[in-house]
Amino acid sequence: MTTTSVGTLLRAWRERRGISQLELAGRADSSSRHISFIETGRSRPSEEMVLRLAGHLDVPMRERNSLLLAAGYAPRYAHTALDDPAMETLREGIARLLAGYEPYPALVVNAVYDVVAANQGIAMLLDGLPEHLLTPPLNAMRITLHPEGLAPRIHNLREWRGHLLAQMERQIALARSEPLRALYEEVSAYPVAERPGAGGVPEEATPYIALPLVIEHDGHLLSFVSSIATFNTPMDVTVAELAIETMLPADPATVKYLRSLGG
Repeated sequence: MTTTSVGTLLRAWRERRGISQLELAGRADSSSRHISFIETGRSRPSEEMVLRLAGHLDVPMRERNSLLLAAGYAPRYAHTALDDPAMETLREGIARLLAGYEPYPALVVNAVYDVVAANQGIAMLLDGLPEHLLTPPLNAMRITLHPEGLAPRIHNLREWRGHLLAQMERQIALARSEPLRALYEEVSAYPVAERPGAGGVPEEATPYIALPLVIEHDGHLLSFVSSIATFNTPMDVTVAELAIETMLPADPATVKYLRSLGG
């Protein structure tokens, strides 16, 4: 990355976002002439300008460090391992959050959907999966879409698979992530092995507020809608790439069943 000029990188991000030099200049309180000079290497941007342009281009935090390095500045954002002692408060907070959501499923994933934390609700859904899918690091996309994973249990697999792949496509478009692209290529190639007789979302009296995940567990048909949360104003790459996914029961039968499991 450091062998590529910051101007070239910024131009690539601008073109990826479909923004003109004039539009970017207006957003960044600059001029199209100055943006052009930066992109062609005729002007070296200040550290503040690099970060300002990166912000308006919605450049991921990991890549903002790369832009700074290419411009000759030190990285601004730390990249602290989640198991580092400095992350103890964060880990404890996440653990309390996930435990407090039980008996409903909730998990935390990183930028490539590796599971970094999960509660007993998730463990319940994963019960009975083969060991090779449960060997760390667990990957949420792989576990969900693999023909030996949750896929055969999902009654609306085609719809849910389409939702997950579209989600990954949006993330790939926003971030230059080769590991994420490799994961997408892998899981999108899995055969769609649906359950015999499975055919989309069941027609029930319950009105769904969003596309549900309809999955069978121990002979019971459960329905969930998913919510994803991220951390506001992160200052660390690891924190910026974490996402908390909570599975909200989508019908009274699912609520009743999960509460019965929770005692």
